[in-house]
Amino acid sequence: MPRSAATALAVDALLVVVFAAIGRAEHERGNAILGALTTAWPFLVGLAVGWILVRQLGRRWALDLGAGITIWISTVFLGMVLRQVSGQGTAFSFIVVATLVLGAFLLGARLVRGWLARSSLSE
Repeated sequence: MPRSAATALAVDALLVVVFAAIGRAEHERGNAILGALTTAWPFLVGLAVGWILVRQLGRRWALDLGAGITIWISTVFLGMVLRQVSGQGTAFSFIVVATLVLGAFLLGARLVRGWLARSSLSE
């Protein structure tokens, strides 16, 4: 895996954990770290599956905005399925918030990365 892809994957995973930590902080439930990881794991699995799909089906790394859409959908969809199966709950308002926040995070990271790459090329 190229360093740029490894970095992008690490950033995506960090953003998923940040999303979970923010949500947990809003609802103040027990141990902050363990709580964030408990909330994040279904989405991290969805994120990993999305990365694998992009790599295997698209024969590319999930660095651009198009691949980011696949990552986003996989992260939210599988995250919600795994939350439901594991008894964590999937209230409609949570689905909406998770979809919007993870979309902003995962797609926003790709937009920022693209902008930074274009800025460094123009210097």
